[in-house]
Amino acid sequence: MIRDITIGQYYPADSILHRLDPRVKLSGTLIFIICLFLVKNLWGYLAAALCLGAVIRLSKVPFRHIVKGLKAIIFLLLFTVLFNLFLTSGTPVFEWRFIRITQEGLYLAFSMAVRLTLLIIGSSLMTFTTTPNQLTDGLESLLRPLNKIHVPVHEVAMMMSIALRFIPILLEETDKIMKAQQARGADFETGGLIQRAKAMVPLLVPLFISAFRRAGDLAMAMEARCYRGGKGRTKMKPLRYGRRDAAAWLILGVFAAVIIVTRKV
Repeated sequence: MIRDITIGQYYPADSILHRLDPRVKLSGTLIFIICLFLVKNLWGYLAAALCLGAVIRLSKVPFRHIVKGLKAIIFLLLFTVLFNLFLTSGTPVFEWRFIRITQEGLYLAFSMAVRLTLLIIGSSLMTFTTTPNQLTDGLESLLRPLNKIHVPVHEVAMMMSIALRFIPILLEETDKIMKAQQARGADFETGGLIQRAKAMVPLLVPLFISAFRRAGDLAMAMEARCYRGGKGRTKMKPLRYGRRDAAAWLILGVFAAVIIVTRKV
């Protein structure tokens, strides 16, 4: 299960999506998420799925690698579907004792499952095709207007970038600790859900110690390089929009327009 978590990981490839400006990818991801919550019928979900499939094809990221990240949220997905399926009131289509399924519950469960799946895949695709440094530069550029109200934009972008970079590192550290404890006789695979949860408790102490040690090493390295925040800093590779970025904005506009039109169908 630990190896199946792919969020925050970068997949190197030579694709048009990797070469896009990070500001376009961040804004595009936000627009895609907003459009998912605007969808009201099957045509909208079909348009979103086709658009996401085309983007995945352009990214050159293997589809198996993308779908592997869904295994980590399968429990949340099932819980959401069952919660909406059995606890939504409306026109009944199946009743047996205390179990009651309605037409509205079926539609809501289906829409939530599709919406969550597309949302996770779309968000993961952004991290697969954007390095942490590019994410930091893109976030800082997009949030720059907040500097006028004294928001530390550079520091916020830096913290988000470090958090994303630490996710795969901590997952790898967790995997190493689990293997070391399994070699000493620990069992993480057998038993019920509660027993497995209790078996994971001994992982927390060494994992927190490792995380704090890495954070301390990172802080010392930043101080040794005279890091003092974003004031007065320059960029080795300043962000500039190109033709492909303009084309991407046009495609995003067309996609948003299609989603709005499908709401009226």
